[in-house]
Amino acid sequence: MRLLIANANTTEAITQRCADAARAAAAPGTEIIPATPRFGPEVISTRAENIIAGHALLELLAQHAGAVEGVLLAVSHDTALEAARQLMPCPVVGMTEAALFGACFLGARFGLVTFGGVETYRERIAAHGLTSRCASLVGLDVTPQDSLRDPDGVARQVLGGIQRAVAEGADAVIMGGAALAGFGPQLQPQAPVPLLDGIACGVKFLEALVALNPPKPSQGSLAPPRGRASTNLDPKLAALLRG
Repeated sequence: MRLLIANANTTEAITQRCADAARAAAAPGTEIIPATPRFGPEVISTRAENIIAGHALLELLAQHAGAVEGVLLAVSHDTALEAARQLMPCPVVGMTEAALFGACFLGARFGLVTFGGVETYRERIAAHGLTSRCASLVGLDVTPQDSLRDPDGVARQVLGGIQRAVAEGADAVIMGGAALAGFGPQLQPQAPVPLLDGIACGVKFLEALVALNPPKPSQGSLAPPRGRASTNLDPKLAALLRG
């Protein structure tokens, strides 16, 4: 089984961190293929950057269409998730989506700890119909670059965020962000509730979906596009639009 771990920003160190977390979670025989876009923001932190990254991500996925059995979006905004599901011939899972539903299996209400603002997460949670299950959203004054420069210092701040989420009623806490991949196992012994890593959750859900072998829909909003014309797109992305 070949799973594509697709970063949506251009920071290669985050791609590799996500790949390491994915390999740690994968079953024997699952091959992890990390990939980074050729263009776009170094780190996604604004709505404008997220839209740009969506184009870059879809182009990246098009290069692997037909060559992998599943795709995990290694980006905490689940950038271009629905579009990727429509275009790709295999299952596509978003890392935050996976962690949200994983947390719902473990507790009545969940918390989420991330770097920076939380509004995008609030919107994603609402889109999945899970607002009533969310007890706490904690945004830390930390950047993904900080997590690369000072992982131990950032881990201490994340632990404080976890403790706050638990105090606000969380039965499980999601580590929200690709730059937090791999922090869960390090912090779990100090946490009083389960910690959910979106990369690990996404890999396990993808392995299950690939084993189920669901067909692609032929009707509805996620049916693959057919006959769509475009101008100056990457040839492989344009080919997916043509069908």
